[in-house]
Amino acid sequence: MKVPPPPSPSPPPFLLTLALALAAASASASASAAQVCIIGSGIAGSSLSHFLHYHRPPPSAAIHSIIFERSPSVGGRMSTVSIAGAVFEAGASIIHPKNLHAASFVETLNLTSRSMDSSSSSSYFGVWDGRRFVFRSLPTPSESDWSLYRRFLHPIVDDLRIFWRYGFSLLKMRRFVGDMLGRFMRYYEGVEGRPVFESVEEMLRWSGLHGLTQRALREELVEAGLSERLISELVTVITRINYGQSVSISGLAGAVSLAGSGSGFWSVKEGNWQIAAGLIKHSNATLHLQEEIISVSRVEDHYELTSAEGNHYHCDVAVVATPLDELNISFIPPISIPPRKLQHTYTTFVHGLINPAYFGFTLASEVPDLVGTVESPDLPFSCVAVQKKISEDDKVYKIFSRSPMQDDLLDKIFSTRKDTIRINWAAYPHFEAPEVFAPFVLDGFHLYYINAFENAASTIETGAVAAENVARLILSRLHSRSPYVQELRSPALEEEKLHLDL
Repeated sequence: MKVPPPPSPSPPPFLLTLALALAAASASASASAAQVCIIGSGIAGSSLSHFLHYHRPPPSAAIHSIIFERSPSVGGRMSTVSIAGAVFEAGASIIHPKNLHAASFVETLNLTSRSMDSSSSSSYFGVWDGRRFVFRSLPTPSESDWSLYRRFLHPIVDDLRIFWRYGFSLLKMRRFVGDMLGRFMRYYEGVEGRPVFESVEEMLRWSGLHGLTQRALREELVEAGLSERLISELVTVITRINYGQSVSISGLAGAVSLAGSGSGFWSVKEGNWQIAAGLIKHSNATLHLQEEIISVSRVEDHYELTSAEGNHYHCDVAVVATPLDELNISFIPPISIPPRKLQHTYTTFVHGLINPAYFGFTLASEVPDLVGTVESPDLPFSCVAVQKKISEDDKVYKIFSRSPMQDDLLDKIFSTRKDTIRINWAAYPHFEAPEVFAPFVLDGFHLYYINAFENAASTIETGAVAAENVARLILSRLHSRSPYVQELRSPALEEEKLHLDL
């Protein structure tokens, strides 16, 4: 006869009681978690979700982030394209070596970074005025050239040529950028001595950067002693590439743009968008893709968000983490923010070969791998740059322009085109001094706007810095007890070992 197995032992009564109590407490904590609804899954929205999770409020003040993204993928203005069998950054492309939040994110998420210096095929650049190159660096040496020349003499001679044209103004420009970076680094100080800022102006004045937003870059550079030649040529090339605008942009945005012209830059292998995707997953946020929010209404002590699909969401806190300038979101009651224009950058990728005759040359190899341009209404593009060299007659190029690049124009610039991809980015604000800022808190309650900071400068890191402040602001105002803010940790300082050059 088959003997039945013995019954499983019952847990002691006190353990059963404890388990039930813990389950009830867990369910209660989940139910009582403050629902933070975030509109936008770019660097601002994903960073906010991360910082709310990272600062770990006590269980009685738990936070749950819900992120809404109208597109089918996360990342916002961090995006990639595939062409000629390779992946290229189509949006926010480079990360500065002193961007501590971005470095911390990559470390936390175990992402792989790649040096932009090593990924660049060449340092050969030229400044084009529409008729001729007013300056060209030395062409990159070939592998057949003398090894000593390639490794040592070429960079020295090239630096001397650049110095001969622009002189000591280069050092003054470096000092100007270094001063800005030194002030910006204050945003990584420990939270014990760093306030929670309720306005962009307050945040900028604390670091000593507000004055740069009130004057044009040209004014700042002239006062710093830079020559007109350097400003109208090299500086203009840089601002046109990075922001699609001239040296009339506000000083802080211009200084940030110039900081993007040095060395040591990096990006995330296979795309910077992975930072946003990783932060959202790491913070256990709920993500709704292809869910466009069309209205935000304050109802008694909470907010109700309505999507274009007709769905409704109950939120204790609502955060706009995307520029409002070209969105059609209805706010009830209405909000008021200063008018702001977005600068559209048209990004065109071409798989083919440059036409040397367009630039007055005979051979394609004579055309600089980066063609920057001066400020002129007759120039149809801001820059043309080689992204990948497949062979001498087969390359991938990236073009920035202020208006769409039509086929007839592309056929003049390129002798062959195998594939073309076009993207219209509402890329960043149209910077204009004196800058006027929208508030971080849009309604005096719990409706927040991270991208109010973007009038100061628009980068991956500035989005993260603004998001970290808004996260602290939410926590301090939501729980209405300032001692809690002092308990927050400073993630950037914990990662300071990543950047010993500070």
